[in-house]
Amino acid sequence: MSHRFDPTILREYDIRGVVGRDLAAEDAWAIGRCFATVLRRAGGRKVAVGYDGRLSSPMLEAALVDGLRASGADVVRIGLGPTPMLYYAEASGADVDGAIQITGSHNPVDHNGFKLVLGGRPFFGPDIAMLGEMAERGDWDDWDEGAGSLEDRPVLDAYVERIAQGIAGIAGLAHLRISWDAGNGAAGLAVERLTARLPGEHHLLFTEIDGRFPNHHPDPTEETNLADLKALVAAKGLDFGVAFDGDGDRIGVVDSLGRAIWGDQLLGIFAEDLLARLPGATVIGDVKASGALFDTIRRCGGQPLMWKSGHSHMKAKMRETGAPLAGETSAHLFFADDFYGFDDGLYAAVRLMAATARLGRSVTALRSAMPEMLNTPELRFQVDESRKFAAIDEVRARLAAAGADFVDIDGVRVTTPEGWWLLRASNTQDVLVARAESGTAEGLERLIAQVDAQLTLSGLRRGPQAGH
Repeated sequence: MSHRFDPTILREYDIRGVVGRDLAAEDAWAIGRCFATVLRRAGGRKVAVGYDGRLSSPMLEAALVDGLRASGADVVRIGLGPTPMLYYAEASGADVDGAIQITGSHNPVDHNGFKLVLGGRPFFGPDIAMLGEMAERGDWDDWDEGAGSLEDRPVLDAYVERIAQGIAGIAGLAHLRISWDAGNGAAGLAVERLTARLPGEHHLLFTEIDGRFPNHHPDPTEETNLADLKALVAAKGLDFGVAFDGDGDRIGVVDSLGRAIWGDQLLGIFAEDLLARLPGATVIGDVKASGALFDTIRRCGGQPLMWKSGHSHMKAKMRETGAPLAGETSAHLFFADDFYGFDDGLYAAVRLMAATARLGRSVTALRSAMPEMLNTPELRFQVDESRKFAAIDEVRARLAAAGADFVDIDGVRVTTPEGWWLLRASNTQDVLVARAESGTAEGLERLIAQVDAQLTLSGLRRGPQAGH
């Protein structure tokens, strides 16, 4: 017996597709067979499984569990909840060797997928490609002792209690007035239970878990999705508001004036707070982050490190370097001081409360102190799969020949006196991604023109915007 996945669902960081088109129960079952085989051959036995609130998630979870057990894995079902709750179950469970979350994250309602962890490390890139190769060969094990065992292990209350420890012993929080928008995503129940434990006044939006997302799309990095949060902050005169994506591993923030605070800006706040307690520590930001972030880390006495975009790359680099803090422009934020090093939107919200108390400044004051940089959003445009990486190689060669100031850890990021521009190939789609930042509008235009000039030299141009 063997199974062939649609190759488009085997992504760099996870497995993801459209249910009923290129993702079905048979795929979930085959993922279980292959992952359990990898786990058992590595000497492991037990896998934690969780799922988000999408309508297709229970079906995929049932098929995944069947596949895992058929290849001899013992399954710990933690049930419905955010992805970080699954990460917590894996990190805190001494008997757990791997973990899989069924989640479509922030994608449209008919999408779903799988995020995987093995031995405390993200399972991505070549690991995911290996699962596809194993399935096509039918290279999975049937264990002589029969199917693995099945255990239900509720962890929601323990997870919420662990998140609340992020403000343990910190004074000066009782005056805070905060709004929380769960966006009908998987974090809803956890938000309800967490805010009931926290000091201060809390106002909740859309905590009912509903895979149809009836109120707004659950992606807090799109400002249009923050409209309800901004309105509540303004109507009640709150200090700030937080929002989460569909599986709760990313955070969005608005201050009391309704200004969005993006992922790299939040990382700057967290870096200032952390470096006051851990001077000289390494803080990792991704290649898409503002130059102001790396300046902030230096000014606060830290060691800035720029690294590849992608939550799996970030977690792997944190382990390699021992960095206590990392983050992406996409608002995945990772804390390894007093926490486990994975991305957790709820924990980031609690740490923001702690940062305002320790720094003695409101979220609005912290936002107001940031330099006003002009930057583009991610400019995503379609390029044939056979050309996207080759084009980056061509740009890199031209920049090197010209003696340009650039880094090439993930595409090319070029620094000029007017700012910087980035061009990189998406790891998950046939897309190139460009971004630029400057202190002036004129400088930003000239930086974008440099991107366009490089594309022209490679026979390409920025076409219509591609979706995520």
